Amino acid sequence: MAQARIPVDLLNPGQVFACLGLLEAAEVMCGEAEGGFDWSNPAAVRFILRAAGDSNPVEAVLEFLARASVYSLAPPSSQQTTVRWSVPTRQAPAEVFPFPEPDSPATLPAVLEDVAGRRLEIEHWGDGTHRDALKFWAGAGGYPGAALARDALDLIRPNALSAVDDPFALSAPQSSSFRLDWRRDYIPVELGFSLNEHTSTMTMMGFPLVELLAVVGLQNARPLRLDRLNYRYGVLGTCVPPLLFRSALGCAPLALPSRSFRMHLGWPGQEGQARCITDVIEDSMP
Repeated sequence: MAQARIPVDLLNPGQVFACLGLLEAAEVMCGEAEGGFDWSNPAAVRFILRAAGDSNPVEAVLEFLARASVYSLAPPSSQQTTVRWSVPTRQAPAEVFPFPEPDSPATLPAVLEDVAGRRLEIEHWGDGTHRDALKFWAGAGGYPGAALARDALDLIRPNALSAVDDPFALSAPQSSSFRLDWRRDYIPVELGFSLNEHTSTMTMMGFPLVELLAVVGLQNARPLRLDRLNYRYGVLGTCVPPLLFRSALGCAPLALPSRSFRMHLGWPGQEGQARCITDVIEDSMP
């Protein structure tokens, strides 16, 4: 079994979700994956990822992303498509779709797939089920999640393999995102001005690898929703398979070393549309 250790900020929810995304992807790419956190050195917290085989599991996931393409998935006989945004759409198998047909293409599921046929599905943002969609982006002009995934992948691809030792530090100019890494987001009324009015002189830097891996991580797990603008998420101080990692993220009581955090959101624009993470605090110190 191979192992990788990468830096992580536990006070950055997007990075924690992205760790689960790495774990979920390593399970598909390598098999027998386990992940957990080592916070024995508070100044240098690490995420540990283990998987079957001799290859670095983080590198295996990044190699997949470097070769993957994106398409959206529509219900059988649906007229919804993301072709307008240059993302191809495929029909789901008959009678198989994860949530009721959306009113627009914005929340059609996205699928990452490489030439070998390996796939990672992203559909947690779908509405009409009992689950919390955990959708922070508003989809300005109906811009689909599948297109956001494609944009992130395009930013990741040129430098993916060079980021193996510190993937969450990979940055690039990013005009839109899933709003899961709070290093990019802001609330204009608190900042004092809107960066959208200064695009000729200021460039927003985002973290597309965190964003994309985070939405992969949210495929089968959710932080605990307290209300519309407050969530709680948990982490484990030991390596566990995906099922237990998912449970810990939602703050399920487990007899394992753990920590939990609360994240508060705000409205960067009109209330009821996009949300962004504004602050995070730990429930209790280890």
